[in-house]
Amino acid sequence: MAELADAQDSKSCDRKVMRVRPPLCPPKISPSGGIFVILYWSMNLFFELSLVLVVATMVAFVMQRLRQSLLIGHILTGIIVGPLLLNVLRTREVLDIFSQLGITALLFLVGLNLRPSVLREVGKASVVVGLGQVALSVLLAFPLAQWLGFSWMASLYLAFAFSFSSTILVLKLLSDKRDLEKLHGKISVGVLLMQDVVALFVLAIISTLQAGGFQTIDHLTLAFTNACLLLAVAFIIARFFLPSMVRLFAASQEFLFLFAIAWGVGMASFSAILGFAPEIGGLLAGIALASSPYHYEINAKIKLLRDFFLVLFFVLLGSSLSFYGLSQFWREIVIFSAFVVIGKSIIIFLFMSALGYNKKTGFTVAVSLAQVSEFSLLLAILGVRLGHLSINVVSLLTVIALISMALSSYAVRFAGRLYGWFSPGLSLFEAQKPIREISRKERFEVILFGCHRVGEDFLSSIRKSRQKYLVVDFDPAVIAQLHRQGVPCRYGDAEDNEFLDELNLKQAKMIISTLPDFEANAFLLTKARKANPTVVAILIAHNVSEAMLLYRAGAAYVVMPHFLGGNYASLLVEKFGANAVKFSAERKRHLEHLRKKLPLARHAGSV
Repeated sequence: MAELADAQDSKSCDRKVMRVRPPLCPPKISPSGGIFVILYWSMNLFFELSLVLVVATMVAFVMQRLRQSLLIGHILTGIIVGPLLLNVLRTREVLDIFSQLGITALLFLVGLNLRPSVLREVGKASVVVGLGQVALSVLLAFPLAQWLGFSWMASLYLAFAFSFSSTILVLKLLSDKRDLEKLHGKISVGVLLMQDVVALFVLAIISTLQAGGFQTIDHLTLAFTNACLLLAVAFIIARFFLPSMVRLFAASQEFLFLFAIAWGVGMASFSAILGFAPEIGGLLAGIALASSPYHYEINAKIKLLRDFFLVLFFVLLGSSLSFYGLSQFWREIVIFSAFVVIGKSIIIFLFMSALGYNKKTGFTVAVSLAQVSEFSLLLAILGVRLGHLSINVVSLLTVIALISMALSSYAVRFAGRLYGWFSPGLSLFEAQKPIREISRKERFEVILFGCHRVGEDFLSSIRKSRQKYLVVDFDPAVIAQLHRQGVPCRYGDAEDNEFLDELNLKQAKMIISTLPDFEANAFLLTKARKANPTVVAILIAHNVSEAMLLYRAGAAYVVMPHFLGGNYASLLVEKFGANAVKFSAERKRHLEHLRKKLPLARHAGSV
């Protein structure tokens, strides 16, 4: 980004242009250097990355103690390790690739959560509030930026940048408060998705621009043709090939994870080949998998990869900033920050009130979305690369992003207290019969993990109990069979912490695990009892020592199949003796029971 430090808008003030020190480049590898030069460069990258992660961890600890978003900490880490302080980043090209992977993973997860069920529930509110807020914010921010002395091009960029909210920050804050499944959480996510769609559309349009303006009609026609080709390829693969491919790869957790990465990165690369931002391909790849029964597990796996790479993205962003001369921008910073935090909140609240939602829901959604988005920073960086903006605009926008994210983090955490203060005044805008918050996170009274052999016996009893239940299994063949039988089920791994958080274990009265792995059962028991200390947990063990450990950890009952089978057979001997007629009747009942289990056993590969 440093080579663009001198780029500036033709109408922007020269006094506001700030320069960035050129980043240090990795050593060039000459043919004569051999393997030693390659190893030297690789180790430099390794130690550099290690140092960045150590600093990021320490800064993140401080941010956590201050109850702030870690994204702010990552940008501060970039400032610390960048040219302003430590100046240790020497392999920016490699780290830039890592950060690009993080953005692609972010868009992949955004698309993965575009499920039809969520869109049907809050689709109207998402579209109206999302598009209406973006349009009104742009219409207000554009003249505001021009009044402050920015050129029309810089004003347009800033207007769109201020209209978008941070998907990463909002999802993290709502997830921490367990509000994602509440009405205001679903509407917030829906609005974010609409903003993301608009942001990607804006990025696609900007990709067809040059520093001097729009390119030729032929170029625009080519861009439109390529867009249709990208959508057509994504649709055809998703419609005719992807379902069977996902079922094939879902046979293994590692295989599914690898496939998801390959699919997302492959679509991103295809998008780049056609002349679009790779992020657009990542979004389409996620949308294609949104309706898959395995999207919960994919979502949980990719989150960790996304978080790691996004750390590097924000670190690089922070390292590229220069705060020289920012004292000249104090008026712009104050006015724009007030517009983002207060102005956007008012706009969103008014749209929510117009749709008939009660004041508390509208206020909570408005507070959640009152910050600058990571997409806004991407938009500004792209503007610098195309020669539309000077680097000072990115620095200005980043400072406003830091301020708005910090204020928004506290506002979301203390939304209840803030609502109490503003509630009397908000009543003036509330409808007479408002739509109230009645949505709750999906609740299951009984959750059965594993439906092989013993699990099917439990399933039969659970269905007779008439309690709301869910079956969890990581075998795609079992999931497909359960779907055909109309059994509520979900594909997932019982050892996946993120996946278990989505199951609302706090509301479960009973969990039953027929998993053969002791470590998986121990982890599941610990997780369940932490969420609900009174939960009844029935688990499987294969020896006495494992059973004793599970009992000590709080299991209500531990099933030991080998001991149980022998014990039952001994009871039959004691009960029937040598009576062949009674054993014949018991044999008939057992055969009938095995015939019922046969279809599932075949899919599970146990026959």
